[in-house]
Amino acid sequence: MKFLAAGIAIGLAALGASYGNGHVISKTIESMARQPEMVSKLQTTMFIGVGLIEAVPILAVVIAFALVF
Repeated sequence: MKFLAAGIAIGLAALGASYGNGHVISKTIESMARQPEMVSKLQTTMFIGVGLIEAVPILAVVIAFALVF
């Protein structure tokens, strides 16, 4: 049962991160289209945001493995 719970937790974390990444990237592209002179600043901020979002499923995997074993 705990393997199923760990799999669901990891899957939901990955789903949430993919939704968040898509939202961040789409808004960044929209902002770049509106203000092309801000591209480098927007890209830097986007990469930091995507990196922070990607930390969530990694932490979910670590916590799930800790609970399983």
